[in-house]
Amino acid sequence: MKRWLPFVKSPPVVSVVRLQGAIGAGPRGLSDRAVAPLLEKAFSRGKPAAVALEINSPGGSAVQSSMIGARIRRLAEEKDVPVYAFVEDVAASGGYWLAASADEIWLDESSVVGSIGVIAATFGAHEAIARLGIERRVYTAGESKSQLDPFRPEKPADVERLKEILEQIHGTFIGHVRRRRGEKLPEGKDLFTGNVWVGQAAVETGLADGVGHLAPKMKERFGDKVRFVRYGRRRSLAERFGAQVLAATVDQLEERAAFARFGL
Repeated sequence: MKRWLPFVKSPPVVSVVRLQGAIGAGPRGLSDRAVAPLLEKAFSRGKPAAVALEINSPGGSAVQSSMIGARIRRLAEEKDVPVYAFVEDVAASGGYWLAASADEIWLDESSVVGSIGVIAATFGAHEAIARLGIERRVYTAGESKSQLDPFRPEKPADVERLKEILEQIHGTFIGHVRRRRGEKLPEGKDLFTGNVWVGQAAVETGLADGVGHLAPKMKERFGDKVRFVRYGRRRSLAERFGAQVLAATVDQLEERAAFARFGL
């Protein structure tokens, strides 16, 4: 009741938003549409002293990463609220894109961060289907509509075009990190090769601000009486009653594979 009495100062509030899992537009993925309501509430309710992001993501969609990151920055500036990212197991690739959207990045001594690169993966099955006597038939209007078809031999021109696209996205990613981390990044060190760093090594490269965990770090900043208000995603009725079991299973396998790239 004390919080509601006039002339009695309320303890500071830190809104906590958890960003867990692979980034993408699937039913279980982190997408701008899925996290937008959480971020809007976190920045707006109760006049928070700060917003803390709990991040545990191996990355995923560059577009969704960019959209979520842009939303975080827009709300932070509109509401004049500082943002702190706290990395758990990993904030790699798109996961680091989200972390870099915060004003400060804190991590555990064993957290993995970085992987500032872009990847496209597919397969080639044209020889296998030829051995089975299967003929691939594709009809298009537009000569580039069937580029990188995994059931046809790879064309050098298609590969070159894909690399151009990846370089464009990579450049956008690099620009975001440079804008957000600025002078914290060391001169003459290439941090944009797709490599990753762990704990204190990430701090030394300028990709993080220090080793520290959410509750003690926020108490250090805002006092021992700081209150934490958590905002989390709710499962839909379809997810609760198993209507999307197959889709969820596929998503889980893909997410597990993404985490496994970092030994997790």
